Amino acid sequence: MQYKISPQLLKKEAALKQLFREYGAVVIAYSGGVDSTYLADVGHEMLTDDAHLIIADSPSIPREELEEAIKLAELRGWHLDIIKTKEFDSPDFLKNNRKRCYYCKHELFKVMRQYAVEKHISVIIYGETADDGYDPTRVGVHAARESHAKAPLVEAKFSKDEIRECSHARGLPTWQKASFACLASRIPTGNPLSSELLLKVETAEKVLQTLGFRQYRVRHHDTLCRIEISVEDFPLLFQSGVRERIVISLQDIGYRHVTLDLAGYRTGSTAG
Repeated sequence: MQYKISPQLLKKEAALKQLFREYGAVVIAYSGGVDSTYLADVGHEMLTDDAHLIIADSPSIPREELEEAIKLAELRGWHLDIIKTKEFDSPDFLKNNRKRCYYCKHELFKVMRQYAVEKHISVIIYGETADDGYDPTRVGVHAARESHAKAPLVEAKFSKDEIRECSHARGLPTWQKASFACLASRIPTGNPLSSELLLKVETAEKVLQTLGFRQYRVRHHDTLCRIEISVEDFPLLFQSGVRERIVISLQDIGYRHVTLDLAGYRTGSTAG
């Protein structure tokens, strides 16, 4: 049976569709996450091939996340182009200070704007939600404003939970997808970044995913690996052989000490 959304959400979705009608043609920042996937689906419904999706191929994105996002776009028949971003060429980004996300998003929106100019498109959009304005760690929003990128989900007043509901109704597999942030967010603020370091974190998180954890983070602290998992998944950690496999696998990757954060999964815990 098809999942149905409330009249209130139908009204919000109608407002979102009207925004796409007004845009005429757009370039959408797509990552395969909950918000950008919903935005892409509505954009494609309203504009078909005039909805240009671009996804950034960067060391900050796990290879599996990138592959899944590309496959979903192909399955849904979306117009998708893969672009290379060069934030790792920026000393400001590699410093990993409190403006890291700003420098990353500045690079993304610069490339998006160049792409839009080449396609003679005036509107670039991204998946900021009404909830994001309450998160002080999202300094990338400033880069969006400087680039004149539009946030239609904010204009239509969509929260994250409402986007999940609408995604469910549309049959999008991302409606239950766990929250994701770029791999650079696993490194404490002030500790320099490198593509090799992020690959190490990505490999460690793959271990947790393979074992069945849904919401997790591997926080890198030099030779110590601090694991965050949702409190609901704590029992899984203590099933036969699971803890031992995590310890052995992460030590093989190069961590000397493997710890569990008893506070559980939360965002921004390496922000410093």
